[in-house]
Amino acid sequence: MNILYINHYAGTPQLGMEYRPYYMAREWVRMGHQVTMVAASFAHTRSRQPDCAGKVTEQWLDGIRYLWLDTPRYQGNGVGRVLNIFRFVGRLFGLRRHLGSFKPDVVIASSTYPLDGYPARWLARKYGARLVFELHDLWPLSPMELGGMSARHPFIMLLQAGENHICRHADTVVSMLPRASDHLQQHGMPADRFHYVPNGIVVADWQEDLGDSLPEHMASLLPELRRQGRFVIGYAGAMGVANAMEVLLHAAAQVKDLPVSFVLIGHGPEKPALQRLAHALELAHVHFLDAIPKTQVPSALAWMDGLYIGWQRQPIYRFGINPNKLMDYMMAGKPVLHAVEAGNDAVQDAACGLSVPPEDPAALADGIRRMLALPESERDAMGARGREFVMQNHDYPVLARRFLRAMGHTDDEQREP
Repeated sequence: MNILYINHYAGTPQLGMEYRPYYMAREWVRMGHQVTMVAASFAHTRSRQPDCAGKVTEQWLDGIRYLWLDTPRYQGNGVGRVLNIFRFVGRLFGLRRHLGSFKPDVVIASSTYPLDGYPARWLARKYGARLVFELHDLWPLSPMELGGMSARHPFIMLLQAGENHICRHADTVVSMLPRASDHLQQHGMPADRFHYVPNGIVVADWQEDLGDSLPEHMASLLPELRRQGRFVIGYAGAMGVANAMEVLLHAAAQVKDLPVSFVLIGHGPEKPALQRLAHALELAHVHFLDAIPKTQVPSALAWMDGLYIGWQRQPIYRFGINPNKLMDYMMAGKPVLHAVEAGNDAVQDAACGLSVPPEDPAALADGIRRMLALPESERDAMGARGREFVMQNHDYPVLARRFLRAMGHTDDEQREP
């Protein structure tokens, strides 16, 4: 089968996020399918950008053919990003001349915002291909509920028209949000076209000796905390508003009497303010460390006794959440403290930790005390259950097959050469 995968923000292990399109495509190639990935030459989600020359640049990686479409650089979420989106969507209408002999059987529209549904449908009709909508976040609902944008804003109205269009015309909708079906049906999606395929993880990355040593400061701090008999609660990821890290700091202030240390690894726009708050609260047992490469995450998490992930209390989460960070935590085999109120809770489903209400430092502090009071054998059992849950439900080879079945492909179906 020939798969045309359109994802504005698609990355690679070398370029950075987002990783899901790469891992899905790599598994499909290993199964014998051909995949052409179409992405923008510039995306804010990546740590670095591909080397591109001209309007379209071709690159092959692990059997995946990447076509990078030239788009302007931007900063933030202003006019520059909108122009970047419009340029990418516009270039998609001229994609046929660059596909050559590649004739897709499936066209996947997967760019977070729904505007790529227009060129994706046009391409699918030209090739007689199946049209698939891969839902990451609910746009325009997310900018409205999280960003306070008006439903009458011209850009929001444009996005709403795009969502309505792809919901009506997609042959299959693959959602990372488990509770999104009712919303999508309100915008034209037939109920039987909805399929839930969550985010995943590369289990092999956690079973290999990657040989990546930790940075010097981290390599000295973590063993020292262990030597002191401290219970180490870790966090590894972005430090932005959505991560509600200030709640963790206020909870840390309430457990100063316990032998607990907090190691926070990462960067983000809120990190300087969080460091100032930790200083104001006199949190000597909270340590801020720099972000580390993805390959070093397993080694870092192995030193932790528990892991924290938190959320704001937002109505949009009623449709579900699906964070990559939680998959890493569960694969680390550590008990998880989850501050959440959402349509789903993998920590609760897997019985791999403790869930508490979000934006509630007292409840989180109580969760910390309860975790510390558990026998070590019970914490180990929690971690083991989380790891097993991920291996059974979130390994990319498993998810890639689920995605193929959602698109109507069966394992015994004749594949394209």
